[in-house]
Amino acid sequence: MAVRVQAQDFDIAAEIKALQGDRTDIGAIVTFTGTVRGTTKSGGIANMTLEHYPGMTEAELARVEAEAHERWPLQGTTIIHRIGNLAPGDNIVLVVSTSKHRHAAFESAEFLMDYLKYRAPFWKKETGADGDGHWVEARDSDESTLARWAKP
Repeated sequence: MAVRVQAQDFDIAAEIKALQGDRTDIGAIVTFTGTVRGTTKSGGIANMTLEHYPGMTEAELARVEAEAHERWPLQGTTIIHRIGNLAPGDNIVLVVSTSKHRHAAFESAEFLMDYLKYRAPFWKKETGADGDGHWVEARDSDESTLARWAKP
C-alpha cells in the first residue's frame, strides 16, 4: 500500500511496475489517471491550484486505502495526488489497484477515485485565461455518488 501527496509529476508505467514487482499472484491491474481539463462549463482553464493540509491529508488517504483493502481481496494499491499549480493536460491523480481477479481491482479503484473526487481534503482553484479564479465547490450529486459505497 502506498499513498503520496506531491508536487512533482509521476510516471504511470514506473508506478505500476513498482507495485507489481516480481509477484506472480496478480491477475488484474486497474489504473485511473486524472488530468487537468482545459475547459469546463464556465469556460477555459489556464491553470488549477490544488492545496491540502499536510499530514492530515496523507492520514485520511491511508485510512480510505486501508478500507479498500478491508472490502476487497487486493494484492496492492497506490494512490498519488498532486498539489500546487497545474496546467491543462497535467496529471493530477493516479490510483492503481491490483488483485487476483478483475472484479476486485475495478471496484476498489472506482471506490478510491470516488472518495478522492468527493471527500478527500483537497481544495481546487481554477483560474481562467482572463485571470479570474474560483474555488471549486461540492455539487449536490457528490453525496449520491458516495452513497453507493456506504456500509450496510
